[in-house]
Amino acid sequence: MFWDPTMVLLIPAILLSLYAQYKISSAYNYYSRVHAQSGLTGAQAAKALLNSKGLYDVGVVAIRGHLSDHYDPRSQVISLSEDVYYGNSLASVAVAAHETGHALQHSSGYAPLQLRSSFVPAANFGSGAGPILILIGLFLPSFGWLLQLGILFFSLAVLFQLITLPVEFNASHRALVLLQEGRLLGSEEVRGARKVLNAAALTYVAAALAAVLQLARFIIIAQGRRDD
Repeated sequence: MFWDPTMVLLIPAILLSLYAQYKISSAYNYYSRVHAQSGLTGAQAAKALLNSKGLYDVGVVAIRGHLSDHYDPRSQVISLSEDVYYGNSLASVAVAAHETGHALQHSSGYAPLQLRSSFVPAANFGSGAGPILILIGLFLPSFGWLLQLGILFFSLAVLFQLITLPVEFNASHRALVLLQEGRLLGSEEVRGARKVLNAAALTYVAAALAAVLQLARFIIIAQGRRDD
């Protein structure tokens, strides 16, 4: 937006984000070159895990993009990036199992996932409208009330990031349990899968920290405007 002393608050989030990107890139790149002993592709692993839990109605499809994998609870479809869908590496199996974990969350009525899904419209609105209103409120003092409203809207996006954390950590935990129960990976392979999933989880932590610190920055700025 513009430089001011409060921007130093974002430094920890920037550093953690850079570290998280390094960790996920290095872990994924390394384990994408390590073939799973089972020979299963990500798609085959996801389908096998889904079938083991009786989730025969959940679809598994390939999509474009790098690490664009996700589960859509509305359509009940696991979308795997082409590298994961067709790849038979430890990284592919780990990512596919993680998305299967989300499908299991949905099937079991996991409350944080339900809350996150219902929060998507508000979060999207808050992340879009919040910064715009804050910007207007900062540059037009006579419309200072828009700064407060923007902070309120932006806080919805921050809350979404915080809700996302337990959802993602739980999906990774379920994934590792599934892989061990289904004997899709050996004990040494599970350690590799855990490294991939832990690195991916760190990116969500970095995103949540960045959102919280940005919100804190906006609040400090607003407080300073009231004191002037």
